[in-house]
Amino acid sequence: MGPAIGQTLPLALGIAISPVPIIVAVLMLLSPKARTTSVGYLIGWILGVVIATSAFVLLAQVLPETTDAGPKPVVGVIQLLLGAGLLFLAARQWRGRPGAGDEPKLPKWMKTVDNISFGGALGLGALLAGINPKNLLLAASAGIIIGDSDLPTGEAALTIAVFTLLAACSVIIPVIGYLVASDRLAQPLDALRVWLSRENAVIMTVLLLVLGVVIIGKGIGSF
Repeated sequence: MGPAIGQTLPLALGIAISPVPIIVAVLMLLSPKARTTSVGYLIGWILGVVIATSAFVLLAQVLPETTDAGPKPVVGVIQLLLGAGLLFLAARQWRGRPGAGDEPKLPKWMKTVDNISFGGALGLGALLAGINPKNLLLAASAGIIIGDSDLPTGEAALTIAVFTLLAACSVIIPVIGYLVASDRLAQPLDALRVWLSRENAVIMTVLLLVLGVVIIGKGIGSF
């Protein structure tokens, strides 16, 4: 179980270090219904990661079996495709970055966060965590690693839980922190939102580039 957790750790951090979902969490925490919507968003985020990762764990378990020491071409091809997808997203992020002096533009749907319901926040969290292309590719990569590790059911479930906890830490920490000390965190959270909005493209480009190369390397090593 230890090697599987170790290999999925960078992927979990890749999901956690996602500026847009963190910005959404901050906007909810600064909204009039912060305590309701932020909890719904957190639950949805956790469910999204768990479902996406578990689906690919199951997929990896039905792939053609090979010996532990032998090549795993099917797994290698999947990892190469996932890595290439991350590199493509990195290139798209870099090309779409704002020019010097330009104000970064966030999606228009973020303006509706102030009025979102608990159910809407839950659904939004699940979508951003599990269906967002970048997060889906990372969850898929983690699921393939866990499923290919031939872990007993209990250890596989625990590995998914650890992966999910790490992937959700960037949402868990501000939400729990706000619920405990909302008055003291309002200003720092708003400053964090502004910084993430400005540096979103650069952060995502570097993150996707590094993770894409790592996954491609794992894919090459599977042949």
